[in-house]
Amino acid sequence: MLPFYGREDHFREAVASVLAQDSDRWRLVVIDDAYPDRAPFDWAASVTDSRVKVIRHEVNLGINRSFQECLERSSAKWVTIFGCDDLMHPRYVTRILELAERYPHAGLLHPGTEIIDAEGRPTRSLVDTAKAFYRPRGPKPLQLSGEDMAVSLTRGNWMNFPAIAWNGELARRIGFSPGYDVVQDLALALDVCEQGGSLVLDDDVVFSYRRHATSVSSWKAVDGSRFVEESAYFGHLADHFRASGWRRAARAARRHLSSRINALATVPAALMGRDTRGAGVLLRHALRP
Repeated sequence: MLPFYGREDHFREAVASVLAQDSDRWRLVVIDDAYPDRAPFDWAASVTDSRVKVIRHEVNLGINRSFQECLERSSAKWVTIFGCDDLMHPRYVTRILELAERYPHAGLLHPGTEIIDAEGRPTRSLVDTAKAFYRPRGPKPLQLSGEDMAVSLTRGNWMNFPAIAWNGELARRIGFSPGYDVVQDLALALDVCEQGGSLVLDDDVVFSYRRHATSVSSWKAVDGSRFVEESAYFGHLADHFRASGWRRAARAARRHLSSRINALATVPAALMGRDTRGAGVLLRHALRP
């Protein structure tokens, strides 16, 4: 499932990466969220492969509702909602199917990923360094479930959401929590966890996640709105986990240290852009008790 709203060149590369899979066991559905320029949609609609379906919204619905539509329109056992600027390596589908055969009842499969910049070059930001720190260590594939999974993801969300293959039946039943534009992936993963679904983490790199300044998560970080959403969500999580008896997970949610560090590291960018209001939001999130 490929929700689109962004650069045409990145979008074409993303679609081409699906067409280049060494397995034919896939179907691609593109959902154009009323991007002002019709050219990317018209190009995608011209692709002759019968496994490709293209849909265009009449009005922009936003990222959360588009993601939810991706789930609702999906039908497969395993569903990937990947970014319109990301790239699947030729072995992506093959590796996901290998993991699915080994872990047929998992809630989500997270393959190995690499980070690229806007031009497709390997890169590593401070955020990616932090994610690597929190990412579970040890022999892979590694399976996490229950409170251990909740603690791992809440302490530091190390996932690269667009690379994940979700258990379709479970994800469709739960759905994305409405109202979130940044933490919707973490929220769905933790909802899957509470429904008994496990997370399988692999080291075989078959996906390129693109990190650049124009992504939703990047600009929402600089203006501080990302962390307003995160603060509210982690507060809800702490209360929910505490009521469920998951004390370690509640403590991790209450501290949300990685989120605070991320906010603090973003302050210089806000100041360089002369966004003193955004810098204030970032500092309050990072330093509040």
